[in-house]
Amino acid sequence: MERTVLKASRRPAGKTAKAIRRSGLLPAVMYGHNCPSTPIVLDAHQAALIIPKLSSSAIVTIDLEGATQAALIREKQRDFVRNAFVHIDFQVVSLTEKLRTTVGLEFVGVSPAVKDFNGVVVHNLSEVEVESLPQYLPEQITVDINKLAKIGDAFHVRDLVVAPEVTVLQDPDEVVVVVSLPKEDAAGEGAEMAEPEVIERGKKTAE
Repeated sequence: MERTVLKASRRPAGKTAKAIRRSGLLPAVMYGHNCPSTPIVLDAHQAALIIPKLSSSAIVTIDLEGATQAALIREKQRDFVRNAFVHIDFQVVSLTEKLRTTVGLEFVGVSPAVKDFNGVVVHNLSEVEVESLPQYLPEQITVDINKLAKIGDAFHVRDLVVAPEVTVLQDPDEVVVVVSLPKEDAAGEGAEMAEPEVIERGKKTAE
């Protein structure tokens, strides 16, 4: 896998975050495995090109003045008015120690039940917690909903396909996605089922 590298330097002492950003740099901090909290700065333009493409489980290499560290992005602070990052938190990790993190789910395909039975695909999970060595963390896990062929068909956590080196920590029986009837159809079906009961109760009362 090709490494993603971000070049960094130590944050200049006595310089405010606003002044740093005005000079074309992005304030950040790195901390974690054998790494005390270290204020750093990144090239703002390079960061703007690279960071949006990285998921929370993607390993990025921080090149701090020639010394490299593997890290995960833990927080991205953004100025939504200017549409620009204002601060990034990196967690330094060991490539020989397992860690836990959440990985997003990517839903692909079209459920045949939508077309054939007017079904509605209901998503119950958008991410799951996993554990593995950092280099094996998937950036996302694919869920193929083409297999949901009829109303009631569901995709469970146990059905997720991951590498042998990755352990999914969620309850295996938890539903990821399920095909249901539209609300109005479900309500109508419930009313139809309820009606004979009302008639039956009426008969018993009359008797």
